[in-house]
Amino acid sequence: MNVNALDDTRALLRQLIAFPTISTDSNRAMIDFIAERLGALGARVEVHADPSGTKANLFATLGPEGDGGIVLSGHSDVVPVADQDWSTDPFEMVERDGRLYGRGTCDMKGFIAATLALAPLYAERATARPLHFAFTHDEETGCLGAQALAQVLRAQGVRPAVAIIGEPTSMRVIEGHKGCYEYTTHFTGIEGHGSGPDRGVNAVEYAVRYVARLLDLKERLKSRAPKNSRFEPPWTTINTGALVGGVAHNVIPGKARVDWEMRPVQHSDADFVKDDLRRYCAETLLPAMRAVSPEADIVTDIVGEVDGLIPADVNEAKAIVMELTGANGADTVPFGTEAGIFQSLGMSAVVCGPGSIEQAHKPDEYVEIDQLSQCLAMLEKLAGQLG
Repeated sequence: MNVNALDDTRALLRQLIAFPTISTDSNRAMIDFIAERLGALGARVEVHADPSGTKANLFATLGPEGDGGIVLSGHSDVVPVADQDWSTDPFEMVERDGRLYGRGTCDMKGFIAATLALAPLYAERATARPLHFAFTHDEETGCLGAQALAQVLRAQGVRPAVAIIGEPTSMRVIEGHKGCYEYTTHFTGIEGHGSGPDRGVNAVEYAVRYVARLLDLKERLKSRAPKNSRFEPPWTTINTGALVGGVAHNVIPGKARVDWEMRPVQHSDADFVKDDLRRYCAETLLPAMRAVSPEADIVTDIVGEVDGLIPADVNEAKAIVMELTGANGADTVPFGTEAGIFQSLGMSAVVCGPGSIEQAHKPDEYVEIDQLSQCLAMLEKLAGQLG
């Protein structure tokens, strides 16, 4: 592994960490920085803004035109740092004891920095096969950027063959993970005085009944686990993230909200859950609510429905990365990535990147320098696939 490449990665990671690309905020400064750097190497760079104009995806290509290229994928956004007890400034990289600390060091700006450090090498070597960079917004909030990028690539007829997603896996080769479906369900009732509960529609109470149904489904899903499932746990899971509602002890709440998610191991489980909840609302909750007030309602917003990465018997991406890393097998993980979106475009996909998911989203997030070195060694060898 080139020592200069590690030094360049350190320097680039320091610059990337300094961009506070929390999902609620803009990522444009970071995307523009990357676009300028890749453009200077002769890359064909496309920046696709979201409708607000404050966020954007980047898709850049080195090498020849045509199908069959290799995509290096990463997301530019990071999770918030508010209410976390950091020992240092989360947006100023700190090196200590063989680790690089800062928000996004492992999830997943370390991988992005490594790809940019080796971009000059790819610019020289990509003579027979295109090398693409795909850097997205809003992965942490429903993979919105990757889904938008997928629509662009479909419309343009761009057909890469391989996608390597650099999420933190401790450089293990990951060939499968569950999907991630996120929802917010809103309950509209009728406010009133707490002394007359029959004259109002208590939105919080109906939200509680909805959560109880989620808990029931959560247990029922265990019996639907596919035989020989490689996931841990082997079944589709449901998590209730928040139940919000109410203003005072003596006021019947007219509004409530439930944030929840499921992580399907198979499409049929997602259909099972959604169909059951539709029937439960239509046949049980809504009739009871509307018997008091016809205006009462339950509405579910889809935050994001991101399919999982399905292990495939034939997977060029897995074969390439196993060869590059020397791995003798591939694993599955419970957390989600954008890999399933690239797979849905017809690419073979694999997840492999520096850092551990155990450090992601936590205060004092870090990536070990040794992990970056392993990543750079893999990415350096990848240049041999391009000529």
